[in-house]
Amino acid sequence: MSHHPSPSHTRTTIEQALAVGRLGVWPVVCIVMAAAAPLTVIAGGATTGWAVTGVVGIPIGYLLVALVLAVFSVGYVAMSRQVVNSGAFYTYVTHGLGRVPGVGASAVAVLAYNAMQIGLYGGFGKVSADFVAAHLGWSVPWWLCALAGWAVVALLGVRRVDLNGRVLATLLIGEIGVALVLAAVHVTHPAGGRVDLTAISPAQLLTSGIGAVLVTAITGFVGFEGTAVFSEESKDPRRTVARATYIALAVIGVLYSLCALAMTVAVGPGDIVAAATEHGTELIFDLAAPYVPSSLLIAGHLLFITSLFAALLSFHNTAARYFFALGREGVLPRALARTSVRSRSPHVASITQTVLACVVLALYAYAGWDPMINLFFWITVTGGLGVLVLMLVTSVAVAGYFLRPANRVTVGAVRGLLAPALAAAALGAILVITLQQFHVLLGVDPSSPWRWIFPAAFAATAVLGMLWALYLRTARPAVYAAIGAGAHQTAIDATDARDRR
Repeated sequence: MSHHPSPSHTRTTIEQALAVGRLGVWPVVCIVMAAAAPLTVIAGGATTGWAVTGVVGIPIGYLLVALVLAVFSVGYVAMSRQVVNSGAFYTYVTHGLGRVPGVGASAVAVLAYNAMQIGLYGGFGKVSADFVAAHLGWSVPWWLCALAGWAVVALLGVRRVDLNGRVLATLLIGEIGVALVLAAVHVTHPAGGRVDLTAISPAQLLTSGIGAVLVTAITGFVGFEGTAVFSEESKDPRRTVARATYIALAVIGVLYSLCALAMTVAVGPGDIVAAATEHGTELIFDLAAPYVPSSLLIAGHLLFITSLFAALLSFHNTAARYFFALGREGVLPRALARTSVRSRSPHVASITQTVLACVVLALYAYAGWDPMINLFFWITVTGGLGVLVLMLVTSVAVAGYFLRPANRVTVGAVRGLLAPALAAAALGAILVITLQQFHVLLGVDPSSPWRWIFPAAFAATAVLGMLWALYLRTARPAVYAAIGAGAHQTAIDATDARDRR
């Protein structure tokens, strides 16, 4: 006897399906690299690192962090080949450690990625307002510029994911291009007429304060891990995610290190800390100003703004897909799993994230809080802490998954056990240093309650998530049983979706 799905079942499946096969390796690379916001990190992250830590070796710090994350990626990629799910961290923790920890991780992921996305509006709004004032002479409030960016993100968020990929690729090429041009100018005009590579010397790793350097550096990589979030929409999930992860990590690591090194060459390693403290985010532009046309500097500042916008759009897509994955499995309201018939984007989840961002922006604008310090700096640093916690827990989960006899045969001991264990140890050490130095990252006094309020928020969120999982286990056992297992049941091919319209 043949069985045919009912029309209602077919409709529900389509409504909860992302578009398979729309993203190749390079679109995924562009999406996650845009989240990392290379020009923003180079102009702002590196200079902040020098000013805060007083350590010259920021460039080699970027390379060391890239190495640690490469080790993390070995197990992460191995897991992505076994489990194709837009829930990424949440799904991997579920499969490796169980449903209760998995839902706890999902709560942390939702908070962390929304914090990253919403916090970026502070930087985007303030930098955009300053640019408009400097070049057009108009005085506009930061929140108005932030709302303009918010509206464009809201529009693109419900469009086809490959359209988002093309937009992000265009912006990314521009910001990387200007970063490399400025780096070339810096290197060809070295301080004292001699190229000094002290900042990338391995001896810098033995300098007092290198731990704080690693903490500062790792925040610049947040976003690269988002490759797995787009696995369901990629053309070949088991290959696309792996290639995109390694390519994005390699390009980001080399780019950050090269451009930071170039700034030390231009100003001199002995003077870089003082210069970074004095010039801040303008250092990369000020060092090149005597040697390049003013139009290039204006373009650079404009691309600094688009770098922030690209990160906004990329993190919006990531946060929306976490909402989608959790809604599809009933952990959050199932309405979040509805996708657009035309674009196959998770439009309800996207709109939810957009509304959440608008509420927070309205609160900050009404309260008059500083957009750069209280929104951009504090909230994105806190979001980065959450992602660091997720990477650590995921490394443990990957090792747990491949320890099981049934899974052990799928990968070797190096990829399934050794690499995740090494990554967990390294990330754990960085997490400890991060918590110890968190007041430095926030720029507050060591006695400030904010140094523990933000980390405590993640702990409380994880506990609430696990309590919710325990409730589901008792009150809604069918939902509990499906946690972490819903991806392949609802994804449909994009071509087939077009045929149904």
